[in-house]
Amino acid sequence: MLSTTEAREAVLSSMPEFPAEVTPVGSANGCVLRQIVRAERDQPPFDRVMMDGVALRFADVEKGAREFPVQATQAAGDPVLALQPGSCIEIMTGASLPGNADCIIPVERISLRNGVAVIDDDYEAKIGQFIHRRASDHSAGAHLLAPGKRISPMDVAIIASCGLTEIEVSRRPIVRVISTGNELVAPGAPIKPQQIRLSNGPAIQAMLMERGYAQCVHDHLLDDLDELRERIAVHLAEADVLILSGGVSMGKADFVPGVMAELGVNVVFHKVSQRPGKPMWFGIGPKKKAVFALPGNPVSALVCCRQYVIPALAAASAAAPQPPEFAVLASDITFEPDLTCFQPVRLVSSAGGQVLAVPVKTNTSGDFTALSATDGYVELAREQDHFPAGTAVFLHRWRAC
Repeated sequence: MLSTTEAREAVLSSMPEFPAEVTPVGSANGCVLRQIVRAERDQPPFDRVMMDGVALRFADVEKGAREFPVQATQAAGDPVLALQPGSCIEIMTGASLPGNADCIIPVERISLRNGVAVIDDDYEAKIGQFIHRRASDHSAGAHLLAPGKRISPMDVAIIASCGLTEIEVSRRPIVRVISTGNELVAPGAPIKPQQIRLSNGPAIQAMLMERGYAQCVHDHLLDDLDELRERIAVHLAEADVLILSGGVSMGKADFVPGVMAELGVNVVFHKVSQRPGKPMWFGIGPKKKAVFALPGNPVSALVCCRQYVIPALAAASAAAPQPPEFAVLASDITFEPDLTCFQPVRLVSSAGGQVLAVPVKTNTSGDFTALSATDGYVELAREQDHFPAGTAVFLHRWRAC
């Protein structure tokens, strides 16, 4: 068996790179950027007024003036006016600073009397206040976003501010999630006492779609060799990545490894030294199609998806590597060594600002209901059997951060 580190490296080194494509900016959220995004203009592109109020010359205030005739009104987007000495211009948030003005008095600190703005007696003005200076955020041509960035809504705002209507990103992979097993019954369908509801596939699909992999479809196949061969062959031809759940262990009905061999999928590894998820299988098929066969136990399937599939899709999308995250154990953990343990945890913050990992017990790897109360899992090295409270360990969150 491979160690968890060896398995992860084997997956990452085997993955193809998804090609780049151009997509509308409005559809880019969640995609991985494949180009440099440069500023179209200075930001802000002019001296921007930050408060509703009046614009005036600070030199006039310094001379003791407290009353200023209102010369004109300038709203956001209006042409820039030139301020006359001794006067003020009524100004709106977002407007360009009038010529000759260098101070903004907020509307809350003035009163208007017969076309004259009067500054409150107790208000002390300062030169340059409430003025967002031109290019103080960045200059025209500045590099704002780099390739490898997974585009967020904030990044969409940046891209749009640069005047771009389209952006180059990694093509979203076509993913097929396949649940196998005669015992599985879809929600809403009649169910017999000896059967269970199908849940792994929808959960894996949701985990992928949450991270931006929208072209993800689920299928359910019975433990029948002919059906498995036929349907998996179709999915292998149509998809970039296959993710199977179940049928990968050592039982008589665990047909997946044999079917994969018949379809020309070369095994990279089968079994990883970990708990849960030891039976995991990974291979590369024709045209570099990646195939993940995850154990059927729900906790095992979800852990393996988060531990191997998610990083593999990110690497194939040319996403920048994420730095490791750590948490501190909130209580002692003892387990049998020889297998890396992925322990589900709930996260809390200590008074000192540490991220504390509180172990959450699962009643075997089939107890997926317990995972709802967890934020992720910590990685406990197989070389140890006891981890005291206060130990810093690797943290893997379920949800994208």
